[in-house]
Amino acid sequence: MKTDELPLLTEAQKREAAELGAKLARLRKARRLRQADAAARAGLSRSTAALIEAGDPRRTLAQLMRYLGAIAPRLTLLDLLRETDPALKALAAAEATKRVRKLSPSELKRLDF
Repeated sequence: MKTDELPLLTEAQKREAAELGAKLARLRKARRLRQADAAARAGLSRSTAALIEAGDPRRTLAQLMRYLGAIAPRLTLLDLLRETDPALKALAAAEATKRVRKLSPSELKRLDF
């Protein structure tokens, strides 16, 4: 008989589960995979993949590991947590904001030719 263990988790543990799911989703997006494709590779339904990425702590470790293996076959769980994957680094660089701030009047005067 299955029991719901969610009430037994602390709020911190629930946040950690959500963070793990978000890291998996980010890795999948960095690798440019559709959720349905990653789920099919892992032998999971798309709805299960969505639950994993949402950080549902009821998903099994085996499901998480299969999903990770489907997205990045040689990446370990520790590598995922450390965000050492080159695709994640490339995504972070692309997402970095490159806003130009407005110049102050004195800076504008100094640049006026």
